[in-house]
Amino acid sequence: MLLIACPYCGPRAEPEFVSGGEAHRPRPDLAASDEAWAEYLHMRDNPRGVLAERWLHRFGCGQWFTVLRDTETHAILAVYGATEPRPATPS
Repeated sequence: MLLIACPYCGPRAEPEFVSGGEAHRPRPDLAASDEAWAEYLHMRDNPRGVLAERWLHRFGCGQWFTVLRDTETHAILAVYGATEPRPATPS
């Protein structure tokens, strides 16, 4: 189980959270084609390595935030607010 450091509540166990998928994906314009919306809604990167993910503290403060997580090791490298820019990837 992951221990996720909510930026608002502090460290909590993973079952308190809900994953919202890949972060920093630009949303298509409302007039975009069906194909563009299908790509946005259903296609996701699945990289081996660092990925920015959106998380919701569902059973806590109810706030969205972003986690930089290594998909190979599950190590959490950074946690930051949902509206903040992605920080440089720690080495």
